[in-house]
Amino acid sequence: MQVIPISRFKATCLAVLQQVHKSGVAVRITRRGEPIADVVPPQPAQRPASWLGAMADRTRVLGDVTVASSELAVWESEERETDEE
Repeated sequence: MQVIPISRFKATCLAVLQQVHKSGVAVRITRRGEPIADVVPPQPAQRPASWLGAMADRTRVLGDVTVASSELAVWESEERETDEE
């Protein structure tokens, strides 16, 4: 682990962050020799192996999903009646 004083970190903050990201080595920041912070690389993002099946077990279909055209016409007429009231 690299150790740098806070004054140097403030002057080179973006470069230090980029170095940590590229190398994966943490940097400890000190003030008067006392550690005040550690800059560590991020954990790798955990992604599913594949997007296929990503929504598995999220929903349940409890009945027939198809709607007959006659049922749709009844629903549309009922909707118009409630809009007019």
